[in-house]
Amino acid sequence: MTVDLFAGIPVRDYAAAAAWYERLLGAPPSFLPNDTEAVWELAEHRYVFIEVRPDHAGHAMHTVFVSDFDARIAQIAERGLEPAGRETYDNGVRKATFRDPDGNEIGFGGEPV
Repeated sequence: MTVDLFAGIPVRDYAAAAAWYERLLGAPPSFLPNDTEAVWELAEHRYVFIEVRPDHAGHAMHTVFVSDFDARIAQIAERGLEPAGRETYDNGVRKATFRDPDGNEIGFGGEPV
């Protein structure tokens, strides 16, 4: 069975959000379904998308767990974005949280060092 995941992020300003997510994710959108959405494929069958929905903007919360945590955070920093916060949980799992221009939260998690 194949399961596709589309995680939505409501935004106010399409152009500003698309540019920010392109910097965060390191690539232009994988596809543009219409004039108000942009979709990035993070891994096979796993997508994150922005959609212009001003009344809902700023309330999304997503975490993507990656095997290359340190390299990923360093690459994002090279593109000019720094985490709004960093955490290390009691079990050693790490998380770096970024906030887009609307305040939506997208975090990257990584296994213990």
